Amino acid sequence: MSTDTEERAGRQARTGHAISSVAVALGCVLFLGGFAWGAYQYQPYTVPTDSMTPTVSAGERVLAQRIDGSEVRRGDVVVFEDPQWGDMPMLKRVVGVGGDKVVCCDGQGRLTVNGTPVEEPYRSGGKRASPTDFSATVPSGRLFLLGDKRDSSLDSREHLEDSAEGAVRRDTVRARVDATVWPMGDAGKVGRPPAFTELPGGVSAPGPLEPVLWTSGVGVVLILAGAAYGPFARRGGRQAAP
Repeated sequence: MSTDTEERAGRQARTGHAISSVAVALGCVLFLGGFAWGAYQYQPYTVPTDSMTPTVSAGERVLAQRIDGSEVRRGDVVVFEDPQWGDMPMLKRVVGVGGDKVVCCDGQGRLTVNGTPVEEPYRSGGKRASPTDFSATVPSGRLFLLGDKRDSSLDSREHLEDSAEGAVRRDTVRARVDATVWPMGDAGKVGRPPAFTELPGGVSAPGPLEPVLWTSGVGVVLILAGAAYGPFARRGGRQAAP
């Protein structure tokens, strides 16, 4: 083996090792950073009842973004804890915020918010938005909550006689559901319903789940690629030598 050939092979091996090391190191940073970011932003919950079927069902695992109650918008599926509703985290959909008048039903069986009919393709339980009629004016700082399975959900309709007309305080909200993660066959995003877009305040922006997953995913790819490239480059350097 000539000296020049040996030097080229040595440089190629060192370059391959350096590229491999950088890729693995960067991949670790991205993977761990994405994992830490996701752990900070999100908390897993197990859905306790079937009141939010078909959006999420009893026993499913969801990821919910930790938020302050002030960030809640109509249409959000929220995790909240209110002693009057039970001693566990519960999931319901926000259909009214402070100052709203929520009424059911109009002549076509739809829910109305401040007189505006709301199309609700996410719900189940018959053509009508609720099997029973109701009307409530949501006090300031509170949220009117309904389950998506309207014929069996125990929600704000069951508390209409209390002083807050069935609405819960914003500060009882712990998180907003962004995705179902288990079982795998039902995994997917929980979107923001467009029906509330035209109402004042609109709907909430998507959470950072996608960039979190992309960050960790790119990290995994770099780790695997870097780990594979180092030996490949060293082997290539050896084969280049006569």
